[in-house]
Amino acid sequence: MTEARHDPPTSRWKRAWPVIKKLLTYAFFILVVGLLVGLARNVDWSEVATTLRNYSAGTLLLAGAATLTSYAVYCCYDVLGKRYARHDLPVRQIIPVTFVCYAFNLNLSAWVGGIALRYRLYSRLGLGASQITSVFTLSILTNWLGYLWLAGLIFAMGWISPPADWEIGQTALRALGFGLLLAAAVYLLACGISKRRHWTIRQHEIHLPSLRLAVFQMLLGAANWSLMALVVYFMLSQKAPYPQVLGILMISSMAGVLAHIPAGLGVIEAVFAAMLVDQMSQGAIVGGLIGYRVVYFLIPLMFATLVYVILEARAKKLRSGNQAQSDEEPQPRRTA
Repeated sequence: MTEARHDPPTSRWKRAWPVIKKLLTYAFFILVVGLLVGLARNVDWSEVATTLRNYSAGTLLLAGAATLTSYAVYCCYDVLGKRYARHDLPVRQIIPVTFVCYAFNLNLSAWVGGIALRYRLYSRLGLGASQITSVFTLSILTNWLGYLWLAGLIFAMGWISPPADWEIGQTALRALGFGLLLAAAVYLLACGISKRRHWTIRQHEIHLPSLRLAVFQMLLGAANWSLMALVVYFMLSQKAPYPQVLGILMISSMAGVLAHIPAGLGVIEAVFAAMLVDQMSQGAIVGGLIGYRVVYFLIPLMFATLVYVILEARAKKLRSGNQAQSDEEPQPRRTA
């Protein structure tokens, strides 16, 4: 009699993993397609077309240029992440990945664009989970560090006056501004003088950036928020002062985050309508913000979807090229 052979659990898992991985890939594609279809069905395309027809070519060109520059600035977040995570992906591969993630993040939530797509695309290009986590962490920090000091400055200087019926008044808003500035200053101070430079959380090492890198984070984050406001300013036909538009965007973006609504649907419109009621009609405000969503959210998403398909199709070839280039690079000589 022959004894029955029992494969160890690790061996069975290794054989099953390729099938599981393929099923997870199909499920992810179905999820992305379903979210895109759901978004497309919820958009009133006739209203979009009417809104865009009402703008002059010059206004759309200015808004489009500001949008393109904003996305270029955001792509620099992950370029900074290359230095922070110490990976070797070329910048020409980082930029399209970041562009796709940002467009999907704005339209379909941070879980899809900021997290799932980043891990999906970067892992296919050869990065490990810890490196991707580092890139993602730095991107989040860059975005909100820019928000902290820019919004803090606007609120602290009293450039924005909340409506009289709001629970938060001018004094409270200025106090909030000083608090945001303090938080940004503490971050910079920690990056500059802290002796402890890393922490381990759930087996992931988090390193404190250098002061120079933190300053770049501040500048890039603030530049992106400023460019977003510039798009809104153009789409509102420049009928409200730019500093006021920037301040209102700061308030509405925080409200959108707290409401946990993708793209802040309805929240941004409500805040802008309340704070510009004395300067513009509600119809003009809503129309301008619809134009902003089209130019800054929807049109980039269309291009991002195409880029995403191309990245998925070329990922295996790009990864092989990255590995071959890494193997060709001279290894540092070990010393005794």
